[in-house]
Amino acid sequence: MTAIPFVKDFEFEYGRCDTLSPLIRRVIAPNPGPFTYTGTGVYIIGHGQVAVIDPGPVDPAHIEAIDAALEGETVTHVFVTHHHLDHSPLAHPLARKHGAKVYGYGPQITPPAGGEVRLEAGDDVGFQPDIQVGDEEIFHGEGWTIEALHTPGHTSNHVCYALKDENTLFCGDHVMGWSTSVISPPDGHMGSYLEQLQRVRDRQFDILWPTHGPAITEPDRFIRAYILHREKREMQILEQIAAGRTEVRDMVEAMYADVDKRLHPAAAHSVLAHLIHLVETGRVACDSVEPGLADSYRLPEPV
Repeated sequence: MTAIPFVKDFEFEYGRCDTLSPLIRRVIAPNPGPFTYTGTGVYIIGHGQVAVIDPGPVDPAHIEAIDAALEGETVTHVFVTHHHLDHSPLAHPLARKHGAKVYGYGPQITPPAGGEVRLEAGDDVGFQPDIQVGDEEIFHGEGWTIEALHTPGHTSNHVCYALKDENTLFCGDHVMGWSTSVISPPDGHMGSYLEQLQRVRDRQFDILWPTHGPAITEPDRFIRAYILHREKREMQILEQIAAGRTEVRDMVEAMYADVDKRLHPAAAHSVLAHLIHLVETGRVACDSVEPGLADSYRLPEPV
């Protein structure tokens, strides 16, 4: 597989507000875990009249840290990249405290049905933004301008936010420096994800700030490696089918033979996301109208 130049080390302290640039500050929530890395990074944009991106969980220590960081200031906009439990629960309480509105893309196209393999921190199923943002919609504040970019893939309602004053992108879970992003059907979609990765790369941002982990300071190089990694994975799946492994379970057992079997269900969802993309692009055939984990896959007949 193509090596992604992951960036994992950075200096931080829970409860502390760090200045990252003239317009950006960050407070990291004390919710580390396998899907959140060191915790949720909450970004504060501007001074005086500020915006907050991904306020994070409702946790007493975290709320105290956010309040301390915002002392003497007023929040005018609360932006949410997507409603997972590590991103959105504090959005409405924070907005109410400051008389602000919550901005986000809206509900997922395919809401969770329950009982599925949990590949993320969990869905904030009751979340609804006050104002639904549109793709490339512009928002202005005191000394800052933010553009919303709808970037489906990780979830159907994922939004990145570009700080135009500093050519910076707050990329949520779309791109992460410490790990690849989870793409899990039915709401996650690999084709959309790859398309939006290229779109972000084409914008040539100077720096990316994910919600989890450190900054990505070489976005073009990093996203190129992200895309190549996914393309290599698809080639690996095609090789598995050519070798006679036509079911997801068999592909996972071969491709992830050296990985803890407890992680195989999650790997199966990732493989399925790739298979759906391969079917949609005509490189793999499947008899099911909606390809799933239990279906059989084959290479298409030569024309």
